[in-house]
Formats: sequence, structure tokens, C-alpha cells
Amino acid sequence: MKKNVVLFVLFVLPIVAYLFFASGVNSFISLPTITKKIPEISSWKTLDNKPVALTNKITILGFIGSDVMKHKGNLFNLYEIIFDKYKEFKDFQVVMILPEGTQNQVQEMLKLDIKKLGTNKGWNFVFASPNEISTFYNSLGLVGKLDKTLATPNVFIVDKKRNLRGRKGQDQKGTPEYKEGYSTIYVSDLYNKMMDDMKIIIYEYRAALKKNHNATREI
Repeated sequence: MKKNVVLFVLFVLPIVAYLFFASGVNSFISLPTITKKIPEISSWKTLDNKPVALTNKITILGFIGSDVMKHKGNLFNLYEIIFDKYKEFKDFQVVMILPEGTQNQVQEMLKLDIKKLGTNKGWNFVFASPNEISTFYNSLGLVGKLDKTLATPNVFIVDKKRNLRGRKGQDQKGTPEYKEGYSTIYVSDLYNKMMDDMKIIIYEYRAALKKNHNATREI
């Protein structure tokens, strides 16, 4: 018995501790709003020439810019860590915004790469003019900026009421924290921080369903 206890302390406990601290648990009770009521984008079109709306959807919003292939690896990270977990959720979508003229690049990437990962249903590439993209991005009120290709490696969480959510203010420990986006370059940022914040958004959604006595839909 004593030997088992010693083995547990030496081998199991360190693993449990690692998993706990690596989980990146968000110490905010709820996920603060960074910017309220961001503009709708339903006038822009996808590859299929169809509109995409942010309203009534939980959206992961991104800006790829004019050099699509440069961000391919980042998109793979996002797909495997975040999208793959929630892809069956009817009210969840990924929206990537690009300048007009990049449609062929996106088609090539879809054909050669993303489809190998699995379904791309709920993953939308939306196109607009450079001026429209700049104006829309500026309306988000973010600290970070787009680069000269109208891209950023960060993605953003937008709730069903078109509020951009993140970390702002003090957490439960009283530590100041501000996080408006999640880097697709770093797996740790997606796995620890974004995954944790997505859980809060999904919990809000489930709580709203329960409150409205509409618990038949599954996530």
C-alpha cells in the first residue's frame, strides 16, 4: 500500500498537476465584451456567391489578406483545435474575410488542403473590397492592426448578438488582463486560452436554451 502511494506521488501527481495548469482555465466568470454590436457583413459574398450573416451565429472571425497560402498552416491549427470540436454545432461558423481577387487562391487551398482534414461546412470565405475590409476592421475597435495585405494571424470570437468577446478588466484573482484575439500561430494560445473562452460562450448558449425551455438541440 505504501509503495503504491509513493508511486502515485512520484508519477501520477505530476501529470495531474501538469494537465491542470496546462488547461488554461479562464479565471473570468463570464467572457467580457470587447466591442458591442459590430457591423453585419451580409452584403458580402462567399465563393458560392451567397451571403453570410453574423447575427444568431457564434462566429470565429478572421482576416487572411491577399496572401492566402501564407496563412495555410495557421488555418490548419484553427481547424484541428477549434473548428473540429464544434463543427457539428448548427449555430457555429468560421468566417474568414479576404480582399476581392483572392478567390482562386482560396479554391486552390480548399481543393488541395482543407478538404483533407474533413468537412468545411460552416467554414466560410467572404470577399470584400480593401476599403470595406479596412473600414469593417476599424469598427471592431481593436488594439491590433491588419498588415499591408489586410491580414492578421489573430482570430476573434463574436457571439450571436454580434458582440466581440475576449478578456478585459480584472480576473477573479484581481489580475488585469486584456485579450481581444487568439493567435493561430501558437497552438498553446488556441488550445489553452481560446478553447477555454469558447467553453464560456457555449455555456451561455446552453443556459439560454434551458431558460427558453428549448433544450432539445444538442451541441
